[in-house]
Amino acid sequence: MKSVIVKLENVNKRYKDKTIIRDFNLEVYEKEFLTILGPSGCGKTTILRMISGLEPVSSGKILLDGVDVTDIGASHREVNTIFQNYALFSHMSVEDNIAFGLKMKKVDKDRIKKEVEKMLDLVKLKGYNKKYPNQLSGGEQQRVAIARGLINSPKVLLLDEPLSSLDYKLKKEMQVELKRLQKRLGITFVYVTHNQEEALSMSDRILVLNKQKEEQLGSPIDIYNNPNNKFVADFIGESNIFRAKVIKVIDRYAYVEIDLGKKIRIINKSYKVGDQIYIMIRPENITVGNRLSENSLEVSVKELIYNGANIRIIALFGNKEIKINVKNSDKVALKEEITISFNTKNISSFVK
Repeated sequence: MKSVIVKLENVNKRYKDKTIIRDFNLEVYEKEFLTILGPSGCGKTTILRMISGLEPVSSGKILLDGVDVTDIGASHREVNTIFQNYALFSHMSVEDNIAFGLKMKKVDKDRIKKEVEKMLDLVKLKGYNKKYPNQLSGGEQQRVAIARGLINSPKVLLLDEPLSSLDYKLKKEMQVELKRLQKRLGITFVYVTHNQEEALSMSDRILVLNKQKEEQLGSPIDIYNNPNNKFVADFIGESNIFRAKVIKVIDRYAYVEIDLGKKIRIINKSYKVGDQIYIMIRPENITVGNRLSENSLEVSVKELIYNGANIRIIALFGNKEIKINVKNSDKVALKEEITISFNTKNISSFVK
């Protein structure tokens, strides 16, 4: 059984008459990388700040490693936070920034020096001791912030969109580095972002938030392949979503009708004839030029977008656009009429 390191019980957060978080519950497991993912204004940063103690809860409880810390200040919780802007001290050198937490605890100087060297080696900044934040790149500043957050050996490291200011290539590199560090150190990471790619590439579990409530909690694979609802399907990755009506149910399969009267076979989820549902197909799960006995559509190629190893096809089925990803070796022409197909097992469905 997994050990719970952070637990939020019926947590509420109100500002005057406005409720930001309502009856929120969450368990974070020891040594896991949990990402809280959602659009701006959904409450994800507020949750992080309440865990850290920087934001008091209006009601409910927060437990850290089984201890109720609801009324304990941020400085007395065994958590550290890495902020979006890194919050480095500009007048301090790299080593002094990293050592700050240990100095506040009045740790012995020799031990501080030893721990700082260990952290610099860990984040690949050996030899940067005497440099100042304004002499570092964005990626290097982020590494210093991570080292400063880790040197106190917190039970939980909280990260509030720490990659948002980095360019795309550096962001990809830091995603790998963060996951490597988390696994190597065995520290629980709670990571906040609106970037689905970050969440999918780094997380053990993802909590999808929308309008201050949980939409889905699960592994990246489960959330991507089996979204709970239309919001998750649309927010995580790219998708083709159709309204559909259940017209027939036979054992483990249901048959639905989408636009233009086209019939599609899906896996039955206890649907009944007449149910109004949504079905979702990812662009990479669509094949071109192969007609299956079921689940085939005739479409017209509207647009071709070159994307390195892949070509994105925007096709029209009636007046609905369908996104398709194929290898760039596949020969498809503009305005061409093509057949696309998809397997039943690759179709997700949900009621709302």
